[in-house]
This record gives sequence, C-alpha cells and structure tokens, in this order.
Amino acid sequence: MVKTRLNQSLPSTAVTALYRCLLEDTITLAKSLDGVEVAIMCPASDTNELELWLGDTVEVVGQQGEGLAAALTSVFAHFSASGQHHVIAFNSDSPHLPVALLKSAFQALAVSDLIIGPTHDGGYYLVGAKAAHATLFENDGLGTKSALERLLARARILELSAALMEPFYDIDVAEDLNRLARELQLAPGRAPRTAAWFSEWGEALAKSPTRLGEL
Repeated sequence: MVKTRLNQSLPSTAVTALYRCLLEDTITLAKSLDGVEVAIMCPASDTNELELWLGDTVEVVGQQGEGLAAALTSVFAHFSASGQHHVIAFNSDSPHLPVALLKSAFQALAVSDLIIGPTHDGGYYLVGAKAAHATLFENDGLGTKSALERLLARARILELSAALMEPFYDIDVAEDLNRLARELQLAPGRAPRTAAWFSEWGEALAKSPTRLGEL
C-alpha cells in the first residue's frame, strides 16, 4: 500500500522494505535539528503498528480523519495545541532533504504565514505554518499536479502570506529512485538505511526487465 507507482519496477517486498528505510532515515534527519519536537502523523488504525516498529524513537500520533489532507491538518492542530508556533510537515520519504533547507524553512516562518517547498511535478514536499488553519488543505488535490496551485489558492482565500522554498523532488517513480541512488552513492551517510537497501536490491534490479538505470 506504499509507493505503489514503484511496483512497475520493483517487487512489492522491495518497495515495502524501501519505504521502511526511507521513513527511518527521514526520522533521523528530522531529529538532527536542534530544539525541534518530532512526531509521525498517521491513520489512527496504524498507530499501534508504528509504535511497535519504531519503539520510543519518535512520538506516533493518530490523525483526525482519513487521507493526506486530514493528516496535514492534524499535524498543525497537534503541535499548535501544545503551544508550538513554528510547525513544519514534510514527507515521510525525504531523507535526502538537506538539513540546511529544513533550517531555512523554520527561519522563513519568521516573516511568512506559510512556507511551502514545491516539487517538480506540481506538488509539494514541505509545508510550514505559524498556526493551525482548519480549511487550509480543503480540496487541495494532494497527489496531483495541481496540489501546489490549489494550496496557494487556499492561502490567498485565507489571506495568508506564503513563501516558496527551492524546488526539490520526492520519491514517487523509478526516475526519482535513480536520482536518489546516484546521490547516495556519493554520500551514503545522508541516508544509511536507504543506501543499504540499494546495496541489497541492486543485483536483483540489474536482472529485472524494468531495472532502474545504473542500479
């Protein structure tokens, strides 16, 4: 049920293993920031499974409602309720984001109501806000090429100032995975679990008729 677009290039067992590595490395990335509280937002039905998997390494919070829009709304509601005024939500498959980029996103919230990190496919990999806005993600088209455009439109309706971070990529299709593989070949320490995954599955991928480029 994760990263389904990669199933055209990889067996489901490999995709599941990849997602586990991506998530664990992303948690490590988030926790590398000083003075930042970290939590995972997930469907309420998944909290027990994630808690068993991740132990006490990170707080796991059940979201209110279903789907990605509900998850994002729940992120800001959760942290705002605990008194946080600079909150950032980003993808669970983004261990390759530079730490400096995340720090810059927090700094940008000092002058903007919203900070958004766009992806090259019309979506976004990061969104930050100073407060919770219950209707910000309504009809936002998450997972489509109009997601960023719709989010900016909602921000205008709510009269929120919005600033854009530099565009980046997330892991959706084989091309994205190829790019990540090349980056981790040069710097495996950025995402060591994911780099190990490439080592484990590289030979199998090389034999696949839908192999991923240089892997």
